[in-house]
Amino acid sequence: MIRTAALGSAATLITGTLAASLLLAPSATAATAGRDGGGAAEAIGVQIAAARAARSGIEWKDCPADWGFEKPIQCGWVKVPLDYTKPFGKTIELAVDRIGSTGTKEERQGALVYNPGGPGGSGMRFPRRVTTKSPLWVNTSKAYDFVGFDPRGVGHSAPISCIDPQEFVKAPKADPVPSNEADKRAQRKLAAEYADGCKERSGEMLPHMTTPNTARDLDVIRAALGEKKLNYLGVSYGTYLGGVYATLFPSHVRRMIVDSVVDPDRDNIWYEANLGQDVAFQTRWNDWQDWVAKNDSVFHIGNTRAKVEAKYQELRAAAKANPIGGVVGPAELIGFFQGAPYYDSSWVPVAQTWSKYIAGDTQALVDAIAPDMSDLAGNAASENSNAVYTAVECADAKWPTSWAKWDRDNTKLHQKYPFLTWSNAWMNLPCATWKSKQSNPIEVGASAKRGLPPVLIVQSERDAATPYEGGVSLHRRLGGSRLITEQNAGSHGVTSLVNPCINTRVDTYLLTGKVDAKDVKCGPHATPVAVAPAAAKSLAKTPGADLPAREELPSVR
Repeated sequence: MIRTAALGSAATLITGTLAASLLLAPSATAATAGRDGGGAAEAIGVQIAAARAARSGIEWKDCPADWGFEKPIQCGWVKVPLDYTKPFGKTIELAVDRIGSTGTKEERQGALVYNPGGPGGSGMRFPRRVTTKSPLWVNTSKAYDFVGFDPRGVGHSAPISCIDPQEFVKAPKADPVPSNEADKRAQRKLAAEYADGCKERSGEMLPHMTTPNTARDLDVIRAALGEKKLNYLGVSYGTYLGGVYATLFPSHVRRMIVDSVVDPDRDNIWYEANLGQDVAFQTRWNDWQDWVAKNDSVFHIGNTRAKVEAKYQELRAAAKANPIGGVVGPAELIGFFQGAPYYDSSWVPVAQTWSKYIAGDTQALVDAIAPDMSDLAGNAASENSNAVYTAVECADAKWPTSWAKWDRDNTKLHQKYPFLTWSNAWMNLPCATWKSKQSNPIEVGASAKRGLPPVLIVQSERDAATPYEGGVSLHRRLGGSRLITEQNAGSHGVTSLVNPCINTRVDTYLLTGKVDAKDVKCGPHATPVAVAPAAAKSLAKTPGADLPAREELPSVR
């Protein structure tokens, strides 16, 4: 939508005034543009957009019925430029929602904005932590409005697409572990076709689907909320978004928690990050197998890790030869089983479903994994999420274009870390033939000298999706930050788990701004308790209430 004509001379006045002020006294954004992956034009553009949003505010209304958010959650829209170098050019609308703070007027501290990760995850369910009375967030919700949003390209915010959703979800797909060169050629063809589909279906959006632009959107949302400074909680990819925001807008941060951290090193974004995940996923997969073996009296899968792995390979081979229920092949199995390395809360239900299958209940496995082709809305959301994941990672950085490098790196990794390596490679391979602009990653970093307050970083030692070094790396780059390490643990999304050592510090920080005098090491949260399959339901395809981050899809799908 073009707003230049509607704003008329006022737009010219705003532009001129802001431009003059920036020339006289450059903002932190403009001053660091050279190392931040943006220029003065973007710096001016975001200030114009934020000033416009601050005047307009957000018209809060009851959410549309088909969005699935109960009262008193309200929804609204924030307009942002598609291209921040053209702030009076085309705009897109970002969907936002909120629930008001539950405490007194004196207790209220503003809005807490949430991003769950992805890229491609929607934060719109965040206010439901209040309506569902999530115990971990009772204290914080007294002080803050909980605000979620769909980032650009996601959900209701100018959604992008790369392939027909029904085609995207249909099963079974080819085994991601190649048996020969022909298998690799077939996967390469699919990846190139996917990249072409993104260009064909969403080409106008692709150059602008970057993390720095989403960080600029976040600052416009801050202004639209009437907040002088941002309170922010980011998980998984949301930590990279937070790091980029802190770099671009350090003096706009009031409180920031980043949980399960992407290593923001420019050399890590994004090709190396995905290779690192392959190693970390194998480690956590082994942890889960050890737990299954320890509880063999419950699950009857195998009493050693080697036996559990042998059973898994037996299952994969059977599904490859004859897809289970006609729809569950090796690719679908990986998609299902990777839930266990991701989240400890998936340990029991994944093991239960597998145990049922071994005992002869094939349908339990099919019900847990097979796509529902009648769920058109859900399938569209899945395709959209994957499209945004691909678009952002491909646009944020320049990827290797040599298939020889991809083949060499992933063949070598697969030898020692076979669980996820090839699946992850094919998911990201569209970036090798991407048909749109690829940027240079931002140099993340800021400190109190640039106005950044202490940032709280929370990281588990054995996280599969965001390896531990990510938390350490971001800690080094954000001066004055504090790192809380959950030792001997590996579930993704630590702030969603019951661990008093962490929970109390999160509350204290959000309510008072205080952090410990030095970094903190906490013990692990409770290990899942094995429950026999007969005593519980199979793993549902929708996330449990105890895992608000589960639907939020961190970097590997």
